[in-house]
Amino acid sequence: MKAKNWIFTVATFLVSILIVQAQSPTNGKQSTATEKEKKYQARPGKTQNFGAEAFEVSDKTTLRWLGMAGFFINSRGTILMVDPLLEGFDMPLLIDFPIAPKDVLRLDAVLVTHADNDHYSIPTNRDLLRVTKEYHSTIYVDSLMKNEGFKSFGHTIGDQFKVGHLKIKLTPADHAYQNAYPGMSKRVFKNEDACGFWIETPDGTIWAPGDSRLMKEHLEFPAPDAILFDFSDSEWHFTLEGAVKIANAYPNTPLLLNHWGSVDAPDFAPFNGDPEKLKKLVVNPERIYVLVPGETFILKEIRK
Repeated sequence: MKAKNWIFTVATFLVSILIVQAQSPTNGKQSTATEKEKKYQARPGKTQNFGAEAFEVSDKTTLRWLGMAGFFINSRGTILMVDPLLEGFDMPLLIDFPIAPKDVLRLDAVLVTHADNDHYSIPTNRDLLRVTKEYHSTIYVDSLMKNEGFKSFGHTIGDQFKVGHLKIKLTPADHAYQNAYPGMSKRVFKNEDACGFWIETPDGTIWAPGDSRLMKEHLEFPAPDAILFDFSDSEWHFTLEGAVKIANAYPNTPLLLNHWGSVDAPDFAPFNGDPEKLKKLVVNPERIYVLVPGETFILKEIRK
């Protein structure tokens, strides 16, 4: 009986210690679990799903944010996806994707800015292969695509090509972050392994810069009519300060926000831009479009 009482007393004491530890502050803060629960992440509104209607021929150019860094573009019946990720990501998500690969009816081309799996999603592109006429990217990413059996074309920075009536040019990027972390990759990466895309449509010009640190070239283009805008405060992206410089270099260009509000990773800067912070920093903040996944934006030429 005494032994049983002793065991009960020890067990009660240990449970008490665990409860106190769970509730005690650490370095003046609450526990890590509580901190993560309360950490704020900006996120978009409810996804607007789309289907066959988005693939119809029209007399305009319509863009839809796919979530993550992806966009769907229907320019008078010529249809592109830029950096589509619609399934198979390896981190928890905050959003629902607006269309499943099986529901994509046709694509004239898929454009991929670089090889990171939030831009070049192999599961997504495998499932889009049946409806995609061609894939375009850098020389390096093209080599990866050819390994998958995709009908792909590799380009150098500054190269131009056409998809239907669209004229597309590769713009420069600085995103060879792998070299900064020894052991991350056996390959030495080059800046030209990543790119942006300058897309000329009958209704205006779209610039998809991709992931990049700020380069002087990014501030010297003719004013586009829309920028697929990454404003995450990450050292291997524009940073928030750099994104503001780009926004203010093109003060009338609509900014279609991406690379935010999609991934449940509150401590990972590349996925955690906050539109409300951005609005306080840019010239003409009314041109910021905080789309929900699947929401439409109609491209129009701005006054230069």
